[in-house]
Amino acid sequence: MEKTNDDIVILKSEIEKADYKAQPLIEYENNPFIEALPPIFTEDDVLDRFMVTPRISRQDKESEANIRYHLLKRIKNFIQPLPLHFEVERRLSTLIRRGYLARNPLDKTFLEHIRLLHELREDEKQAHQYIDDRLNYIRSTADSLSIIGISGIGKTTAIERLLLMYPQVIKHKSYKNQMFNRTQITWLKIDCPYDGSLSTLCKSFFKAIDDLLGTRYLEKFGYFNRITSTMLLYMTSLASLYGIGVLVIDEIQHLANSKNEQEEMLNFFVTLSNTVGVPTVLIGTSKAQQLFKGNFRQARRAASDGSIFWDRMAEDSEEWELFLETIWNIQCLKEHTELTEELKKTFYEECQGITAVAVNLFILTQERVLFDEKNLQEKITPEILKKTAKVDLKIIQPMITAIRKNDFKAMYKYEDLMINLDDLMMNHKKGVEYEGKVKNAMRDRLNSLEYKRKDKLESLRVELTALGIFNALNANDIKKIVEKVVNENPIDINENELKRIVIQKAMDLNQIRLNKEEKKEKSRGNTSLVSIQASSLKNKVHPYEALKRNSFICNPLIEFY
Repeated sequence: MEKTNDDIVILKSEIEKADYKAQPLIEYENNPFIEALPPIFTEDDVLDRFMVTPRISRQDKESEANIRYHLLKRIKNFIQPLPLHFEVERRLSTLIRRGYLARNPLDKTFLEHIRLLHELREDEKQAHQYIDDRLNYIRSTADSLSIIGISGIGKTTAIERLLLMYPQVIKHKSYKNQMFNRTQITWLKIDCPYDGSLSTLCKSFFKAIDDLLGTRYLEKFGYFNRITSTMLLYMTSLASLYGIGVLVIDEIQHLANSKNEQEEMLNFFVTLSNTVGVPTVLIGTSKAQQLFKGNFRQARRAASDGSIFWDRMAEDSEEWELFLETIWNIQCLKEHTELTEELKKTFYEECQGITAVAVNLFILTQERVLFDEKNLQEKITPEILKKTAKVDLKIIQPMITAIRKNDFKAMYKYEDLMINLDDLMMNHKKGVEYEGKVKNAMRDRLNSLEYKRKDKLESLRVELTALGIFNALNANDIKKIVEKVVNENPIDINENELKRIVIQKAMDLNQIRLNKEEKKEKSRGNTSLVSIQASSLKNKVHPYEALKRNSFICNPLIEFY
């Protein structure tokens, strides 16, 4: 991900050569844009990509407080797979593939589409006067998805990790022994400008492509006196030229700040989907719902593939229980604090199930414990949790309090907190069964013998290497010792006992290596002396002179002066 000069965050992924794959559905066949995509992901694929559990080893916990303060920042990378992640992945996977059905680059209709776009671009001086009529001839409707939720719940993180599962740029050279020289952009993500300017949004689109491919479309198509409808024409042209699979527009609630008429903004999204023909994913806070209220046409187009309302985790939900249990193990304190019912209750009261708040609260609480001279045992307590929330998260306390008390009057002051409760209830009913499935899969993975063994292997390997006392062993030797000991012992063996066995094995092998080296040195030395003596007798040279000549006897003048 990189930040441009215009403060527009551009998410970037890898560039790959096209590798065409057999398709499970007949409608996906004979379409190079679809066949070049990764296979349709399984639930295990999503689990593997989403499960980010930072490691803090026992060795790390013994470090000085100032070092552990830095180590705690690893927790910011923590991501817990949730049922909604799987739901979004399925929707996104379908959006991209079905969006390519009407834009098969081998189809004559699609080639005609591109020809008409080229004609419109060539006739730019007159194009804006009849652009809407001309665009009707190249209409290519695509589905849209809206993701609405409160701030800090993880919408952007989720969609970015899902997008990064796909190569962003795919280079095509030939397809089925025929020349097919094309550049395919699988996805493009841009942030809506804070002022809600539609022209700025169009320019963000051009800049995102420029940053990916090194082109100069912003300079060519986005200068200041361009009108929005003309820029939309060029967006349509580039989307077709590069086969953009999905366009993700984040922070769409900023459009509510626009000085333009709301009707114009809504029509823009409808036109974007209808004429550009690229599936769109609109992401925003609850404030974004205002854009679609009272207009069925725009609401339907903004969510033709459905809407996802992303609420905070409920205190009694299994997903919150699993989230808290998982993150609680990532402690950087000398003494591990067990997760009691009182701590669970206090933690939820102070973060209200909002992912970003929960992660920051957990980090800040440990930081407070680290430098608390009175807390010598380095334990997390309910009192410290409350104090951390009150002092370090003071700025968000009014919002958290409004949520905690279900004070709707106060919540209306913070538009990013409000959600559609009816829709949430429907989503909740649909997701209960799947949530249980995800929970079981996650717990199976976390508790699996393979996962535990890998965790022990890595932890012991790092600790043994850090000791620095095994001079005769290299990294591969230590790795083999650890693997052998872990595999030969039961998984539930005491950690200290396992460490003792590993260290003893390493010491034994280290000593064996040192003894062998010493014998070799002695052998080399003995053989050398014997040969020198035999040579001196044969050549009738005094042994003293022969030893001196071979540097076994030093010159005293050089040695002392």
